[in-house]
Amino acid sequence: MRNDIKEETWLTAAQCAKRIGLTVRALRLYEQTGLIRPRRTGKNWRLYGVNEIARLNEILTLKRLGLSLQHIARLLAGQAADLDRMLSTQNLALQDQLARTQHSLAIVDALRAKNAAGVLLSVDDLLKLAKDTNMTDTSSEAIAWRRYEQARPRTEQKIDPALYTEYEGSYLLGRLVYVFTLIDGRLFSRLPGQPELEIFPEDVDRFFYKAVQAQLTFTRNDAGIVSGLILHQDGLEQVATRVDKSVALALEEALAQRIGENRPVENGAVLLREVIEDLRFEPSFKLLTAPLSNLAREQSSTIKANLARMGALENVTFKKVTKEGWDLYDVGFENGHLWWSFVLDEDGRFSGLFYRPPPEL
Repeated sequence: MRNDIKEETWLTAAQCAKRIGLTVRALRLYEQTGLIRPRRTGKNWRLYGVNEIARLNEILTLKRLGLSLQHIARLLAGQAADLDRMLSTQNLALQDQLARTQHSLAIVDALRAKNAAGVLLSVDDLLKLAKDTNMTDTSSEAIAWRRYEQARPRTEQKIDPALYTEYEGSYLLGRLVYVFTLIDGRLFSRLPGQPELEIFPEDVDRFFYKAVQAQLTFTRNDAGIVSGLILHQDGLEQVATRVDKSVALALEEALAQRIGENRPVENGAVLLREVIEDLRFEPSFKLLTAPLSNLAREQSSTIKANLARMGALENVTFKKVTKEGWDLYDVGFENGHLWWSFVLDEDGRFSGLFYRPPPEL
């Protein structure tokens, strides 16, 4: 006879609370909030198995990111426990915490070396230490929970079809034109060099993609007219302003001309050298936009380790402008080559930047 409840698999409320480090009262509160639904025995005892414990891990992860139980309940409503997504969120938060700790230790070690060499520590040295060791940076946690929220399943809702015409038009996202077109009662979006993708309504002014984990919120001015949008993707929120069709057309023509002429952005090689050298040691991230800076901080330890393995930077060679409008460079290092690609925003800062090994010939 099959028995789904095994002693080594299912835990009572007291056992579960003790092993996780909670109280039974907390478990009951999570149950009352609708966050968990433990199995019940014939005598009405609560039992916690793999799914319940995975969900508890999700709850605790989101609590550590500063979310209230009510917010967590809305976030997880109707979703099965996702252990991989929870582990990914924890990994990103811990990686950021580790990077900041390593940065603080490097400052402490440098000051200890100065002190051991008989160099008097300045007021600025001590102020920098105090600021760094007491700094509370919640930006990465905010990114982590936004990424978590953006990954949840979306449900398409019906909205008034007449609204679709209000979203049609062009929006300026950095230096790129984001175009929305209504075709046979369906709304499509397009970025330069990328395929046209349909977006689906989640609510009035709120849409989502099915092809990628990204959402859009259209914003309105005081007169109620759609004047911009927010792209929610990769834990970030990028703002785009609505522009006149003639402005969008001029920008698209200029980009198409630059791609056709294979013409790099002005001082692109110099800027790329500068940002690589900045990322190599103690990054200031001053050349990056705020969203890209937050992503770079998350990955800083990995980037520095990779650049350390590559050795000294030797040469930067322009290759082409991609069909998406990104500049591609072959960067030679002491120990090999990497291809770097980037796009700049209207202020000349990097709004997109990535590197990869060159393709095998």
